Amino acid sequence: MKTSQILFLLIFALISCKNISEKNIENNVTPKMETDLIAKATEIHKRVLTVDTHNDISLKNFTNNVNYTQKLDNQVNLPKMKEGGLDVSWFIVYTGQGELTEKGYANAYKEAIAKFDAIHRLTKEIAPNEIELAVTSKEAKNINKTGKKVAMIGIENGYPIGTDINRVKEFYDLGARYMSLSHNGHSQLCDSNTGEEDNVWLHNGVSELGKEVISEMNKWGMMIDVSHPSKESMRDMIELSKAPIIASHSSCRALCNHSRNLDDEQLQWLKQNGGVIQTVAFSAYVNTEKNNKFKEATNVILNEIAANQNFKIIPWSAYRELDKEAKEAYYSEYLKIKKLAKTKIDEASKTLDPVNVSDFVDHIDYLVEKIGIEHVGISSDFDGGGGIKGWNDASETLNVTIELVKRGYNETQIELLWGGNLFRVLDEVQEVAQKIQSL
Repeated sequence: MKTSQILFLLIFALISCKNISEKNIENNVTPKMETDLIAKATEIHKRVLTVDTHNDISLKNFTNNVNYTQKLDNQVNLPKMKEGGLDVSWFIVYTGQGELTEKGYANAYKEAIAKFDAIHRLTKEIAPNEIELAVTSKEAKNINKTGKKVAMIGIENGYPIGTDINRVKEFYDLGARYMSLSHNGHSQLCDSNTGEEDNVWLHNGVSELGKEVISEMNKWGMMIDVSHPSKESMRDMIELSKAPIIASHSSCRALCNHSRNLDDEQLQWLKQNGGVIQTVAFSAYVNTEKNNKFKEATNVILNEIAANQNFKIIPWSAYRELDKEAKEAYYSEYLKIKKLAKTKIDEASKTLDPVNVSDFVDHIDYLVEKIGIEHVGISSDFDGGGGIKGWNDASETLNVTIELVKRGYNETQIELLWGGNLFRVLDEVQEVAQKIQSL
């Protein structure tokens, strides 16, 4: 490891830990102890299979001229995965929630297929010697042994299913191994967590069509993701599913009261179901208060620079109303503004205390204590809004392992958190599917 990298990691380890857990190391450790800890974490990080279950994609990054073989400005690409030691990335086939009409379903299906095609293009045409698609835990492990990175596929929002349950098998055949039945807004399949805003619900849980989709997912071996559906939808899913479920990118509501997080009752449901919650490094879901304070300060910087560039930053609610092309155009310009603002924002972060890796691992600590380590995993939601200080892209993945070692987690436990638990659920879901198909 380069000396500069070691110095950075040493500084990070010294400032990042917030002692709320018995696993935390005492504050009076010596520099040598810190250096040894970082060295230990680095070796563990190399040995365990590191799996991030939620990374969004943009179609513009899957072309011959612009693609994941390059160190792009986005948060996940092959150079950054290699730099940070991230082995497995679950690329997300995401479609925003639109109208529940045939036209809406058709547009969503078209967008979903385009994203499936992009992921296949990356692994088969653009970089087949660097990354390969896996559809089972065994395949993922075998690919990793060859030195390649691993791509897996999840679907965020079952909206492109439309009213045709046969699309579950179609998406499965394209490589999808988990799917959430809704996103921001109620789908034709189930209610979303966003219903908490106005207490208006469409189905009061899972719809009749959604029940059929769950049955199909069980039949073919696709994990059910509860990260965006409502609490009542999650209750229905657990009752309906014959296999364990996952929350692909959520944290705990007891530490951060956001509707995207799971409360203690939901966590107990998940534990009894045998599922896993992939703790998410999304600052607003980790610590809303710290996130809001930092966001207020950075918005001043961003708006000032945006004005100089004749660009207007719009609220998230307005962004959600844009069509696909307008969203991509806006987000592309917004990233340019963020890049121009980086130096000033980095300077502000020294005094404003943004949400960091220590805050993130606080959620892992809580979840491990509440439901047991075998039900907890890790995700980032990179390129979909995720990212915290210390783990703001795939190149910084090692910092999470450093914090886990700092808290006292051993290699076996870290391996479970970094993908072992998630793959255990995937294996069980696929075993259930084999039994159903054999009947």
